[in-house]
Amino acid sequence: MAETKPWALFSEVGENGYLEDVVCIMEKHFQLVCHKDFLQNPTLHAPKIQAVFVWNALPEVEPSLLRLLPSLKVVANGGVGIDHLDVAYISSLGVKVTNTPDVVNNATADMAMGLLLASARKIVEGHQVSVDPKTTHIPQCLMGVEVSGSTVGIVGMGRIGYKVAQRSRGFDMKILYHNRSRRSVDDEEAVGATYCQKIDDLLRESDFVVLVVNLTAETTGLIGQRELSLMKPTATLVNVSRGLVVDQDALVKALQAGTIRAAALDVTYPEPLPRNHPLLRLPNVLITPHVGTNTYTTTRNMVQRMVDNAVAAVKGQPARDEVTLK
Repeated sequence: MAETKPWALFSEVGENGYLEDVVCIMEKHFQLVCHKDFLQNPTLHAPKIQAVFVWNALPEVEPSLLRLLPSLKVVANGGVGIDHLDVAYISSLGVKVTNTPDVVNNATADMAMGLLLASARKIVEGHQVSVDPKTTHIPQCLMGVEVSGSTVGIVGMGRIGYKVAQRSRGFDMKILYHNRSRRSVDDEEAVGATYCQKIDDLLRESDFVVLVVNLTAETTGLIGQRELSLMKPTATLVNVSRGLVVDQDALVKALQAGTIRAAALDVTYPEPLPRNHPLLRLPNVLITPHVGTNTYTTTRNMVQRMVDNAVAAVKGQPARDEVTLK
């Protein structure tokens, strides 16, 4: 039965790859070969491989790999961001590129709100004080800032950004947003959001600025020294998009100088940061290791969507989540 399945290349099972629990989803439809085994003898499986499953940007889909795969029909990416893939080049080879929108929306929006709340209420610092054997009293430094009734500015009101707005409404927050195009009136009214045509207006008014944009040439360095200087000195920057959306050197200076109050980041560049990076030593920074989609439910749903897209592409059918160049 296995020989009738199409072949697919994937990264690995384990710490830097897939959970063992989700590999069975791929195995239902594909004969799998991990990248490490593939490299030991590329000619053995290369002509048979029709799909490459990319997870955490691995395996790296470079021209050197693509040249080895004459039968490749699809590169199925886990997650929404495809900045690590040269879509134009891959497409020029007649190979489809797919991603997994929608299934990551709730988990990523939850992470954005979690970071916002944890930073505002100093939850991590509070835990550290609580478990410290030297603690004998509760220090005033744990005084946080109010979330309910504050103003949140969402930069990027796509699928995930809209979910952030829905959650923000539950905290009675005033919601501003900046997007390439304005949402419908119905969408705005459903969450009580106000459109800011200029990002500068959003930055000036927001207590929390949440970045939820795709990484493109236009969004690289979107938040730099100028933009940070426009923010309130009491404001917090929350980033769940990509590290390169923010000029990290400018962010370090802004945090050190008190230009903004704090930053809460699920993404940096590189990932992880070098252990001597100044962001790791600042008391007003909260960093998580790009785990916005890391829930068991979302992970399974992402892998299932990757497989569905790959199966369709291998059969010559339209893939639901094909990424096309605009």
